[in-house]
Amino acid sequence: MSGQEREQRSEEQSGEPTTTYEQAREELADVVRRLEAGGLTLEESLALWERGEQLAALCQHWLDRARERLAAAAPDDED
Repeated sequence: MSGQEREQRSEEQSGEPTTTYEQAREELADVVRRLEAGGLTLEESLALWERGEQLAALCQHWLDRARERLAAAAPDDED
């Protein structure tokens, strides 16, 4: 079982990703570097693209959660 598969199973069980925002962002940057460097087969490129999409969604999840937490902590402006 790959690390990606373990991560998915852990997320399914807990409902929360096990990869941090920083880890996902760093891996996404690596995926982009590898795609930009070229020299990959079509299959390798597609697999990297798909992983990049997953990582981008994961980063967006963490950013959305942070935004929700900030909104919840902010005082109401209706006073």
